[in-house]
Parts: sequence; structure tokens; C-alpha cells
Amino acid sequence: MLKEITYPRFTLSTELTGEQTDFFDQNGFLHFENFINPETVQLLIEASQDVQRQWLDQDVKKVNGVPIKFGQDVNGERIVQRFAFTSLFSPFMHEFLKDERFGALLPLLGEADARIGEYENDGIVMNHYINTQRSEFTKMGWHTDGPRDIFHGKRLKPMLNGGVLLDDSPSSNGGLRVLPGSHTQSLRSLFFRKKYYVDNDPDVNEVALETKAGDLTVHDGRLWHRVAQSPLIGAASRRRVIYVPLISGEYKPKDANSPTAFYQRFLKLVK
Repeated sequence: MLKEITYPRFTLSTELTGEQTDFFDQNGFLHFENFINPETVQLLIEASQDVQRQWLDQDVKKVNGVPIKFGQDVNGERIVQRFAFTSLFSPFMHEFLKDERFGALLPLLGEADARIGEYENDGIVMNHYINTQRSEFTKMGWHTDGPRDIFHGKRLKPMLNGGVLLDDSPSSNGGLRVLPGSHTQSLRSLFFRKKYYVDNDPDVNEVALETKAGDLTVHDGRLWHRVAQSPLIGAASRRRVIYVPLISGEYKPKDANSPTAFYQRFLKLVK
């Protein structure tokens, strides 16, 4: 059973309010409603479909060393279910990242070199969750995002992950679950509190974020979270999210010669 909690929904402007900062410091996440309008949602969906067609036509399997995850849609067509460095293949998505409201989130990192990681790690990731007989991506087990730095040859530094919702995702359709306050845990808990990606079991303290298309969620890279599987089948289960990483530390862009990180070799096991 989900923990009963009423958390505040905010509106993101070009500067965070004290209430927003205080809530984030205590809980490790924020939920902004109506971050983008329906027209922009549709344009982002179309942009991702353009990238998908390009990759399918060119039989792209990796981008800058990151494996691309494929599956099948409700009609049996092959689709991309996990994109990486998506904005590098979409002028519209690249321009979208210039929205100055993303910059309003950077002070949460407390680092002078905080930035959008468009060219680093996995770049701008889009996940396309759907329940079909041959879907390869329906859920994602418990994990934190911060330790990825280690696998990319970096020091563990503060980071945020912003999720732009392209579909309605109420808790009744699965979606994001978080453990509020877990971003302040010890390093031992950061690595061993749960079995990374393997553990999909509900937690008595988890909170489900009730999101709609156009909303933006933001969570601390140290926060334990998961994406619950939808109980629905077919098109009704579809959930598309664009993840915008806000990072700090040494600038280490990737290119076509970048190796595949160790943990990325196991992405195919996440279904």
C-alpha cells in the first residue's frame, strides 16, 4: 500500500522560492505542474519519433557507447524504449533545453559548475514504458542515480534528474515512486539499502507522484526511487518521460569512441 501523503505541487519560474528549496532539502524531490503546454508535449513526442525513425533506418545500436533499448509497440512495430543522447539527434529537443527555467534548478546542486549534462554520461534520456507481449521496458527497479558517476570515471558529485512527462501517469498506472528523505543517507545506504534494479517490491515508506503530461519532476541523484509497472495492458499503459540530467564536476563529454560503462551492459535485463 502506498504511503498516504499529500505533498505540494509547485509552479517553476526562473527562480526557486524558499518553500520549494526547503521542501527539496527535506524530501529530495519536487513536482512542478504544467511545466510545458500540450503543444510542446506533442512537439517533443514528434521529435522523439523522428529520432526513432532515424535510428531504426540506420540500425543504430549504441550512441556514444550507450546501448539503445528496443521493443515492440501495441501494433507489433519495433520501437525505441530507452533513448540516450536524444537531443543530439533532434534540433527541437536541443533548443528545448535552453528553457531558462532549467537554470533555476541548478542552485540546488550548490556547485559553481552545475550544468545540463547534454553531452555527458547518457545525455538526455527518454524512456518509453509500455506493457505489450514483446515490450522490453515496463518498469525499473529501485536505484539511485548518483553512483553512475563512478562508472563514468568521475568522483561522486551532486546531481539532479528532471523528468518531463509526455503522458499522464497517475499512480493507478504505475509510474515514479520515491523514498522521501533518502537523499541524506550514508554512503553505505546509498549503495546497499536495496538491490539495484533487481528489487521492484513496494516499500512501506514510498510515495507515488501523481503526474500529468506536461509536468516536471525533479529528484536528487542520491534519492532511492523506482518506476512501478502499470497494471494496464497496451496503449493505456504507455508512459513516456524525457530525463534531463543536471550535473556538476569535471566536464567529460562523450563521443562515438566512448566505451560502454559496466552497468550499461545490464540494461537489457531491466524489463
